Amino acid sequence: MTTVASEVAASVRVPRTRADAVRNRERIVAAARDMFVEFGPDAPLDEIARRAGIGNATLYRHFADRRALVHAVLLSVVTRTADRAEQEAAVVAAGGDPCTALGRFAHAAVDDNVGAMCGLLVNGDDSRSVEIAQQTARLESALEELMDRARRDGRLRPDVTLNDLLVAISRLTRPLPGIDCTGSDLHRHLQLFLDGLRTPYQGDATKRTP
Repeated sequence: MTTVASEVAASVRVPRTRADAVRNRERIVAAARDMFVEFGPDAPLDEIARRAGIGNATLYRHFADRRALVHAVLLSVVTRTADRAEQEAAVVAAGGDPCTALGRFAHAAVDDNVGAMCGLLVNGDDSRSVEIAQQTARLESALEELMDRARRDGRLRPDVTLNDLLVAISRLTRPLPGIDCTGSDLHRHLQLFLDGLRTPYQGDATKRTP
């Protein structure tokens, strides 16, 4: 009887333990992302653990070293960005305006500080990561679809490339030493750039909704 009771108790505890582990991992990745944006790829792991509200041992149970943590953060950011791009592509496929969708995507990328992750990609040497490559391909495919639709509608300059858009977002969202730029400034600068991508007399079509 005791054995049966123990087995039942164990079956109840395992899902809870796994759920706790998932939550801890998510907290670590979120804290690491914020720290990497703020301090770069050499942010102290002890401080990341503290911000995540867990102990150092818990952090190292999930991530054996800094490289593993950097990979997890990069994968999380690229996956989330690809998800957003596909969501916007789906909105356009249902009849939405492609330039407006591109604007929403770009402003959301600024809010996520995606450019700050570029240093991680270089320092973490994850350029050959299969997982990150797969998510990057999803992102690029969805954005190409949006931009192609905008070109066909005559709303986007024909010479604008995917690389133009990604490089601009990256540079706008990568912190520069000695320059204090607020979030509202970044969004204003981004909107000026987006306005320049459109064909003439389409200036009001992709204004960001406050």
